[in-house]
Order: sequence, then C-alpha cells, then structure tokens
Amino acid sequence: MADKRIDEPTGTEFVGHEWDGIEELDTPMPRWWVYTFYATIVWAIGFVIAYPAIPGLKQASEGLLGWSSRGQLAEEMEAADQARLSVREALAVMPIERLPADPDLMSQAVSGGSAAFKVNCVQCHGSGAAGSQTLGYANLNDDDWLWGGDLKAIEYTITNGIRQPDHPGSRVGAMPAFAGAFSSEQLNDLTNHVLSLSGKAESNAAGAQIFSENCALCHGPTGEGNRTLGAPRLNDAIWLRGGTREDIIAQVTNPKLGAMPAWDERLDPVTIKMLAAYVHSLGGGEDTPSPTAPDETETAPPEQEAQTPAQ
Repeated sequence: MADKRIDEPTGTEFVGHEWDGIEELDTPMPRWWVYTFYATIVWAIGFVIAYPAIPGLKQASEGLLGWSSRGQLAEEMEAADQARLSVREALAVMPIERLPADPDLMSQAVSGGSAAFKVNCVQCHGSGAAGSQTLGYANLNDDDWLWGGDLKAIEYTITNGIRQPDHPGSRVGAMPAFAGAFSSEQLNDLTNHVLSLSGKAESNAAGAQIFSENCALCHGPTGEGNRTLGAPRLNDAIWLRGGTREDIIAQVTNPKLGAMPAWDERLDPVTIKMLAAYVHSLGGGEDTPSPTAPDETETAPPEQEAQTPAQ
C-alpha cells in the first residue's frame, strides 16, 4: 500500500492509530498463542461432538459418548443407595449390644439415627434432645435413665414404647395419687425427706418413716430408683418434672405419667437400631451389658404399679 508506514527500529507496520503523538504498531501475536487458540477451536469442536452441547427445542444433543449430568447423578444416587443398603444389611444382622465392637458400623448407625431422630423425635425431645420438664419429656443427654441406658435397653424402649396399653411389650409403670393420703404436715415432712436425698434439705425422722412405708418399695430405701418398674432415682439432681418443693408436692399428690409410642409400628427394626445408637451416643449412654449376662429386656416388664412419688 502507498501509505504503508513501517517503524524503522522494529520493522513493524503501523496500524494507523495515533493519539497525542502515540502510535500503535501492528505487532503479530506470538506463535505459541496462535497455535493454542487453534487448539481450543479444535477441542471445542470435539467437545460438541462427544458431549451434549447443542440446544434443541426439548433437549440438547446427546453426544457420541452418551454422557449427561442427569445420568451421572443417577449413577451417584444408585451408588449411595447401594452403600446405604450394605450398611443396613450389616446392621440388620448385628446384635445391637455388639455394635461398639465395630466402630465404623457404629458411626454409620449414629449418623443414620441422627437423621431419623430429626424426623421422628424432635417434636417431644427437642432438636438438642434436652426434653422438657414442663411437659415431662425426658432429657436424653444426661445419665439418668428410667428404664436403662445401655444400647439394648434403649432399643427395647423405642421399639415397644412406654405405657401403650395396646402393645404387649410396652414398658409399664404407674404411681398412685396420694392426694388426701397425708396431712399437710406429713406431706411437708415427706417432701423434705425426698429433697434431702439429693442434699437439698435436711432429713427428718417423720418424713423418712413415711417414705419407708410408702415409697421405698419402688424408689429404694435411699432413693436409688428401680428400672424394672420405671421408678426414677430420687437421690441425684436430675428431675423429669422439676425438683422444687412445689414440683415434688404436685407429683406426689397428683402424679403426671408420661407416655411414648411404640415405634415398631412405624419404623423398621434397622431404623430403630440406628435411633438407639444415636440416643446412646448423646452423652448419657451406658456400657452395653455382657452378652452372657441375663437379658432382662427380652420380655415385657411386669405390669406392677409403682406406689411411690415420681421424679
């Protein structure tokens, strides 16, 4: 071109742009960059052929490899289902008292139980399993247990429920109302003695005598409780329905008895086993009894009423 201008020091043609005395040179791109650019074009063409890329009215092109994100998700979901199935199969044949011997399986059971707890149990026991003294829902984080806190005992309680008259294996325990049975002075003496068992008041001979005659049969002479009857322990600082003087008097005169559904009518045995493992892991779970020890939870507890104040 007649007006073609070359920069003498570099031998490069000027583009023709000029601003404030500054001109631009038409310097060619480095060869490596040009070749890389061509390679990306070739790669893009190959990608469009191999994978779904060209949109259509209903779906994109399928690609020669037949891959799709939906197909990949389906494969991953199937793999996850297979993994869960293998865990459930292992849990189905593993006696719950032997779960601690298999830490990996125990961990899987606790994880599954955590999910099941959020769906089925938080309505009463709360998201943190702290329960409610006002409503009488047990705190599952402490180490006080009405019916036993080892894995097998927890599994039995969840399976068969508490105070379910239509369920043959349900935990059964009751307490009579002592309203009118004691004078105001006797009720005050008894309350002081119950409080003294956990160091909250001074004991007295009259209250101790009333307790011995009316309460010790189920709660024990020193208030240690009786898990066969579901009679709570009275000599610690953990109370299901409150530990004030007013709470104890109310529970002695007009006891409130809680209930829990039998979950074997709603959940499968493996899910119940996972729930038991999760509850056991919350902090208050007790060591599993030896497999050779007598199994007191295989049969339903006796339908005997607790003739005692309830914690």
